Amino acid sequence: MVILAASISQVVTDLKNRGVQDIFIACIDGLKGFPEAIEAGFPRTQVQLCLVHMVRASLKFVSWKERKAVAADLKKIYRAPTREAAETALLEFAERWDKPYPTISRAWSANWERLTPFFAYPEEIRRVIYTTNAIEAVNRSLRKVLKTRGALPSDESLFKLLYLALRNITRKWTMPVPHWRAALNQFAIIFEDRLPL
Repeated sequence: MVILAASISQVVTDLKNRGVQDIFIACIDGLKGFPEAIEAGFPRTQVQLCLVHMVRASLKFVSWKERKAVAADLKKIYRAPTREAAETALLEFAERWDKPYPTISRAWSANWERLTPFFAYPEEIRRVIYTTNAIEAVNRSLRKVLKTRGALPSDESLFKLLYLALRNITRKWTMPVPHWRAALNQFAIIFEDRLPL
């Protein structure tokens, strides 16, 4: 675990060395040590856990018969209009589901401070910061390219393969991020003092 934490810190340091000066909001999966590394390197960054990851992790405990009902009740939590309404929805969820699935509400409560930062932002920003799925799509595409290859003769051939794969992946990015312009306008208002011109 110490090695992993050190490598995460190295990634954040590398970002700073490459010129990243500020991060407003970082949406991350549940990788241990990542929030602390981001906050150490970029202290003003708000860390948001990926809600899609949290829902998936919660549903792995649920029987197929009850999955839709549990997912619908989880949706009431993360789709609540305010943090206070989300807290109420979490309590209602716990009342209904703690007997068969006690680990779900416990996990949400344990991660609450990392799951709820997006409630401080308007809907336009919430739509673009609640998940890491875009990054995961790139990773999935890269894994697919590597999976079909056997051993590669050198590190250089690996880098070339990944470069070509990324070049092909970016050609498919014709659609803009949904609601990005509305979110960008809100970022400009909220982070006026930090947004570069």
